[in-house]
Amino acid sequence: MNTPNQDNRANQQRVAQSDTQASSITTVGSEAEASSGKPGPNHSFGVIGLGAMGFGAASSLLRAGFSVWGCDLRDTTRKAFSDLGGHSCLRAAELAHCDAVMVMVVNAAQTEAVLFEEQGLLGPDPQQSRMRAGSVILACATVAPDDARALATRVAEYGVLMLDTPVSGGPAKAAQASMTVMGSGPKQAFDKVKPLLDAVSARCYQLSEAIGVGSTVKMVNQLLAGVHIAAAAEAMALGIRSGADPHALYEVISHSAGNSWMFENRVPHILQGDYTPLSAVNIFVKDLGIVLDSARKLPFPLPLSATAHQMYLAASAAGHGLEDDAAVIQFFAKLTGIDLPAKQTDQG
Repeated sequence: MNTPNQDNRANQQRVAQSDTQASSITTVGSEAEASSGKPGPNHSFGVIGLGAMGFGAASSLLRAGFSVWGCDLRDTTRKAFSDLGGHSCLRAAELAHCDAVMVMVVNAAQTEAVLFEEQGLLGPDPQQSRMRAGSVILACATVAPDDARALATRVAEYGVLMLDTPVSGGPAKAAQASMTVMGSGPKQAFDKVKPLLDAVSARCYQLSEAIGVGSTVKMVNQLLAGVHIAAAAEAMALGIRSGADPHALYEVISHSAGNSWMFENRVPHILQGDYTPLSAVNIFVKDLGIVLDSARKLPFPLPLSATAHQMYLAASAAGHGLEDDAAVIQFFAKLTGIDLPAKQTDQG
């Protein structure tokens, strides 16, 4: 006979499995939507933050035929987006007419600023919302689940829907309209932005109607990504210190059981001596910090994540914070004196 705790756990597992099976699907709308004819080039969509991934997402929306407004602080970025046929602006408030807006900034503080400040998308007063009631905001930054829930509560005061939709895939997949979206929030909002999600992603997982689940899954993804990059750097540094040729080491490991997606993707940056940032060291200082802070509240021990976080912090403190995250290997170069491959010039 089960104890009450066992019965509760079994019920929770059944509910979780049912919820996941019902909603963990790739951008699939209702039959009515699928048969309604042309999707929404009549829609007007916005993207706040035309960074490495935001620019790719906005460009993908343009290619899909939508009217797209992009907001960024940098003059050169706004001009580049205008040259593609987009509408560029400096202030988030100028996107308030859009049916839906993706907020693709760095963190929770920036998300709050572009939404609620004087020139923000919604503005400081819930009684004077700039966006129409029923419009949708997609919060795409990597944030703590608690921060996602707090943002959604504030957004709701304006009569606007919010989806917790962190993304993954990097600049290349953003430009190719093949990001992965880890989404949670009301089905009504997902239905409204299906054309947008179809245009920017290869997979959009509707994980739950509860805000924060998307950010939880992204948090786990960042734990793995950060640890994998740090482990790849550690392994390459050990091999170099032990006398192995780094190019041969990469060739063998990338075709062996020790390989990982991050090893295969990031080690070429080390071999080329090119730390031009695609995703910076400081991103994992932030993201693993989110992981550790969230786990501490549970509480839950994360020894591997904590060690990896210290490696990124050390690399950042040594001046590599704005370099590509593969530069975490500089931690070992400083510590052990190993010679890393130099950047190749045009002359070789």
